[in-house]
Amino acid sequence: MSEKRVLIHTEDVRRHYRLGDEVVRALDGVTADIYEGEFLSIMGPSGSGKSTFFNMLGGLDRPTSGKIFMNGQDISRLSERQQAFLRCHNIGYIFQTFNLIPVMSAVENVSLPLIFSGMPLQEAHDKAAETLASVGLGDRIDHHPFELSGGQQQRVAVARALANDPRLILADEPTGNLDLRTGQEIITLLHRLKETRGVTIISATHDMKMLSNSDRVLWILDGKVDKIMGREDLKIHVGTMDGEELA
Repeated sequence: MSEKRVLIHTEDVRRHYRLGDEVVRALDGVTADIYEGEFLSIMGPSGSGKSTFFNMLGGLDRPTSGKIFMNGQDISRLSERQQAFLRCHNIGYIFQTFNLIPVMSAVENVSLPLIFSGMPLQEAHDKAAETLASVGLGDRIDHHPFELSGGQQQRVAVARALANDPRLILADEPTGNLDLRTGQEIITLLHRLKETRGVTIISATHDMKMLSNSDRVLWILDGKVDKIMGREDLKIHVGTMDGEELA
């Protein structure tokens, strides 16, 4: 990709709040560019501001000061209704705890954001079934979450995030509740979707395996950008599991 197009630009983003008499500086001046079609991992220790920054990028929280541009539009200044529209039509979310509705089947869980966006029921069902098939669950569309393994539930969550054909997927610790092998499968799936669909994926993670599929890694420390490294600059140790290479 000769010319990188900026999808998100953050400009001196700060998030301060009061805890008693103390001012907590969760974010303290973060400026960064996130490119269209890249896989970016955000890393940092607990309390570093990583999750706060992640939530800002998805319009789930507003900065105390600073600006967050998506496609040139300052999303931090949008109304609640405008931000809800943005999230519904442009952003897909993947959560560590899957956040599936237990009484709904896989296809019903994936259909839900499509229905909320105004798609007719049958069309939403067909699109959901097609999306589930694309993540390897074409034969599980009528199964409920309790009938699925953890990895399969996360695949349903991935399908739900993809259902509205978003330009951006935000994955919050997507491998946090999965075993080593299943976590690697989800990471590989996300990388494949980035390559085939051209979506931008931003993951907030502690999982070092994520690095092997990241184009860049942004480290946050004490509310500031500590460093940003490209995939080619990362020193990744490759091990094996049952004879297969794992980063």
